[in-house]
Amino acid sequence: MAVLVIADHDGAGVRDTTHKTVTAALALGGDVDVLVVGNNAKSAADSAAKIAGVRKVLLAESGELGHHLAEAVATTVVALADGYDAVLSPATMDGKNFMPRIAAKLDVAPISDIVEVVSADTFVRPIYAGNALETIQSSDAKKVITVRPTAFNAAAEGGSASVETVSGSDTGKASFVGEEMVKSDRPDLGAAKIVVSGGRALGSAEEFHAVMDPLADKLGAAVGASRAAVDAGYAPNDYQVGQTGKVVAPALYIAIGISGAIQHLAGMKDSKIIVAINKDADAPIFQVADYGLVADYKTAVPELMTALG
Repeated sequence: MAVLVIADHDGAGVRDTTHKTVTAALALGGDVDVLVVGNNAKSAADSAAKIAGVRKVLLAESGELGHHLAEAVATTVVALADGYDAVLSPATMDGKNFMPRIAAKLDVAPISDIVEVVSADTFVRPIYAGNALETIQSSDAKKVITVRPTAFNAAAEGGSASVETVSGSDTGKASFVGEEMVKSDRPDLGAAKIVVSGGRALGSAEEFHAVMDPLADKLGAAVGASRAAVDAGYAPNDYQVGQTGKVVAPALYIAIGISGAIQHLAGMKDSKIIVAINKDADAPIFQVADYGLVADYKTAVPELMTALG
């Protein structure tokens, strides 16, 4: 069996999500190759070559691949698909964009957001906002799978795979127009070891940032938010944690003024340690919290800041 993993990278190196997807690929059995698509992405390919268990790295470059346009990525992957029994990608925004297109072009059913590999054709994935787990078996000759990175350990370093250049595709049907990048000195929300999240209880965008930003800076944490806080305009969309936002599993997750709606819990309940601060003792967030403080955040957060020094 041969498995192709589509790398998640920033051009300079592969992200932790790639290592975790390689772990899932290795569980399928057989040889694992990594495909790096991009533009001027040789450093990322060299980084992928160091992942233990990887047989070889394929580097495909073009202008459109540099922006991960779904049409270009799908065309590139489909051209390589004959040599593989399964194609895997982390369940990132990019992966969720191009993997369904790849599955459609290969005429197979996509398998999304797996959290466990049972065998080469059987997988476990969450349903109902993570409240139930579904075991599915696929009879398709080729499997097209997105992997929930928070469910797998990262593959170790220490590999020495070769890097080969393959043809990168430009579709001509789609073109990159522009993007607005959010720049921050804080860790990326999806990969941060510590996340502090605020909810609608903070009351305003000014209050949200006045409370959350200093605490995040003190802890070296990323800032997240509930959907209610984002919908209210307190925080930008890329802060959203939950079923329709980002799924995170940091070592420490601090929820401030978040009630714990089912959609939010689906995005953070796999965190190693969950701390909840809420003045409502009956808030659902306390059902998943390892440590809960029934208190007004206006008192609790300043006390925490003082204790942290």
